[in-house]
Amino acid sequence: MTDGTSPYPSLAYPALHASHSGIWICGSDGVSRAIGKGEAIGCVAETPHILLNAPLMGQRLGYPDLSGLDLLELFAFIHPAQFVVPTPAGLAKTLGLEPPAQEADIASLYREAASHLLAGLEAPHWAEREGAWSSAQALYRLRWPWAGEVSRRLEKPSQNERWLFSKLEEWEEETSRPAPHSVTLDESATLAQLGALTGKGSEEREGQKSYAAAVAKIFNPRRAKGIPNMLLAEAGTGIGKTLGYLAPASLWSAEAGGAVWISTFTKALQRQLDRETRRIYPDENIFRKKVVVRKGRENYLCLLNLEDALQGGFAGRAAILAHLVARWAAYSKDGDMVGGDLPGWLTTLFRRNGSTALTDRRGECVYAGCPHYRKCFIEKAARASQQADIVIANHALVMVNAARGREQQNAPTRLIFDEGHHLFDAADSMFAARLSGQEAIEIRRWVIGPESKNRGRRRGLAARLGDLASYDDEGGRAIESARHAAEALPSDGWLQRLSESEPFGPVEALLGEVRHMVFARDESQSADAGYGLETELTDVEGPMIDAVANAAEAIDALLKPLVRLGQRIEHLIEEGPDWMDAPARARMEGALSSLGWRCDTLSGWLALLSRIGGPADPDFVDWLMIDRFEGREYDIGICRHWLDPTIPVTEVVTKPAHGLMITSATLKGGGDWETARARSGAVHLDQTVQEFEVPSPFNYADQAKVIIVTDVKRGDMAGLAGAYAQLIEASGGGTLGLFTAIRRLRTVYARIADRMAQSGLPIYAQHVDPIDTGTLVDIFRDDPKASLLGTDALRDGVDVPGRSLRLVVMESVPWPRPDILHKARRLAGGGSAYDDRIIRARLAQAFGRIIRRADDHGHFVILSSAFPSRLLTAFPEGAPIERMPLAQALAEIKAAKTKTVQSSLSPDISFGHDAPQRDRMDDKSGGL
Repeated sequence: MTDGTSPYPSLAYPALHASHSGIWICGSDGVSRAIGKGEAIGCVAETPHILLNAPLMGQRLGYPDLSGLDLLELFAFIHPAQFVVPTPAGLAKTLGLEPPAQEADIASLYREAASHLLAGLEAPHWAEREGAWSSAQALYRLRWPWAGEVSRRLEKPSQNERWLFSKLEEWEEETSRPAPHSVTLDESATLAQLGALTGKGSEEREGQKSYAAAVAKIFNPRRAKGIPNMLLAEAGTGIGKTLGYLAPASLWSAEAGGAVWISTFTKALQRQLDRETRRIYPDENIFRKKVVVRKGRENYLCLLNLEDALQGGFAGRAAILAHLVARWAAYSKDGDMVGGDLPGWLTTLFRRNGSTALTDRRGECVYAGCPHYRKCFIEKAARASQQADIVIANHALVMVNAARGREQQNAPTRLIFDEGHHLFDAADSMFAARLSGQEAIEIRRWVIGPESKNRGRRRGLAARLGDLASYDDEGGRAIESARHAAEALPSDGWLQRLSESEPFGPVEALLGEVRHMVFARDESQSADAGYGLETELTDVEGPMIDAVANAAEAIDALLKPLVRLGQRIEHLIEEGPDWMDAPARARMEGALSSLGWRCDTLSGWLALLSRIGGPADPDFVDWLMIDRFEGREYDIGICRHWLDPTIPVTEVVTKPAHGLMITSATLKGGGDWETARARSGAVHLDQTVQEFEVPSPFNYADQAKVIIVTDVKRGDMAGLAGAYAQLIEASGGGTLGLFTAIRRLRTVYARIADRMAQSGLPIYAQHVDPIDTGTLVDIFRDDPKASLLGTDALRDGVDVPGRSLRLVVMESVPWPRPDILHKARRLAGGGSAYDDRIIRARLAQAFGRIIRRADDHGHFVILSSAFPSRLLTAFPEGAPIERMPLAQALAEIKAAKTKTVQSSLSPDISFGHDAPQRDRMDDKSGGL
């Protein structure tokens, strides 16, 4: 591939590509050559080079400050809200270019790709032209490396381009949706709806049909208040459960006129559901009204923060990111910055510099006081969900809305929790209390406002509610009292003061006592800074008791004026003074909601402190902690978790519902229904819930095998790394490596990365490569030769069917970390049996990554000679399990690879009990 064969004008810039296997440069003459690391660093330091993913390439070169003409930035400017796999092959595929035959050709590809992208700026059919010229001028002033080439190819519009915020559509107020009708779904109608969604000619699967019929019953009218129609359903991989529950859900919504909320744990499943629901509403306009994806407000772009960034609030590279995000915002479907149509790799190109400041993560929204309120992505999604038939949310948001009493007028009465095995963990996070320095300083900033020179747009209560203070004397006094009381909370530099034993204020003094007690009682006797430290909150006396009392008094002094302020706001809303027009009312209602959130937090802190020194509450687990990362302390505090977090879930979510299902492919976690009832909260209901189970249709005896390697010694990092390298080579890539500790992951990656590159097998690693997890999975899915190493997030949230994932390797048994919370739950849950249930659930989830379709084949390898036989029930019935030395495992995996290659060359050979045609039917009938 040379510029001489390219149809696009050649650029004068050279291009650079670096990987573990070598470094290549392609000059303006189109000739590529291999160079050394020192020469490469010297070249890019002197002359801008075309490259792909500067942070990743800088890591490969050992030159973290690497910058240049990044093709991903150019792609984000020209094609906002479009995704490309950020690899040379992914870029070539998206642009319709010939993929590089070898790594030596990649630098040349970069030059051709740049010419291709820039030529698109002059194409008459370019769909994202509007706003490009104005954006390019702003980026030119910011010295964006591509600005000169881009501006040269853009013609100044004859009329001024519309400013971003004038292009965005406004949401409209609508009347509240009436209560749904009481209907009972007919089974035949449910199955007919399922048939319509799966499509004509698709294979009829009895498991999917029986699953859909079982789900339909949760939509029947409930018998009594507080007694929902509840179903626990385990549907094995390959059943097609997504369409299995969408069929009755969409039918009930159409007949009853109500909304069904489908809650997930991972953003990947939210994206899949967004795609699948298009089968129900193929018309795009109808789809946008009927289906809404909801997330927490911290996921969405805040237009006021963006405007501040564009008008000088950001500087340097962060300012460039803001302009690229603005380009995206003009074409985004919903403004979702995390898991939406903003490419996950975009913010990582800027080392996440400024990206979090573009969302509302601190509850500082001014609601109707914002000039962009009518175009706000968050408000738009919230209002759309009130009229939608299908709302795709997540476990955390459902529980947040229920716990805070939000949207009760339109609260969902029909709920489906997919990925239900994660409900316990989501509840554990949601209903916990944490009095820490980081949490306290955020409340101080929320009340007082900015106290540093870098003020930004942040404002305190007085600035946000100035009109209320001027109209209502009591409200004004409450704001001033709250501002004064918030000065007792930790401020900037609190960690340094605590390390020097010079705390300022009663809350910092309490945190200082916490720090002292944790270090005094630490029995780890380890210098391992990879983990934080913790100790039980027992036998507290002396200075700690005094510090608790003083801190509680300070927190109560802040809570009281905030409660009074909330009462005054409620009074004003009811009174409706002349100055309170509709926008002002909306702003007051928004401020009241935010105020309630902070008051709930402070009340939780007081409840936590009141327990210290008194008798233990059997429903809760309390402890003291110091959070550390790589030897550096970053938070100190007191934690409280429910011993069983499904208790509050049952009260605030389950009992108020009319119909509710909790479903998963591993709901029982490789155990029995007792596990599912305990982890879902069903044990806390007065009635017996319905249980349904349908096994996977896959032939695991032919499609998968579990291998327990017996000769890799525990703690032998060289042996562990060697085993991973040999297994990846035996499989020819397509390997997902799962680790229980980040340190071991990084050590193995460092030892094998160069070797894998020399073998022509790309390898990526979570917590190592400067790429977000979602993008890492996209890269892995796109290249059958690639391998990916990671931790828990990859064990549960990866859906990679086909040849790209054919080997899963776990470095050890996924034992639970024996922290204080786990030890308390273990004691209450049956000791070692409790541990076994958790481990089996993790193993079942990890094994579930390997077979996703009817023609998938693969191996599941565990590098643990001491793997307990009692845990083998985690794997599907019929899946062969064998203990063997590493050499034998390598021979089997190599043989399987050879067989697969041969079969792919012969149209007469198929594997297992299903032919590839079955897989095409699976795609039509809902996949998962």
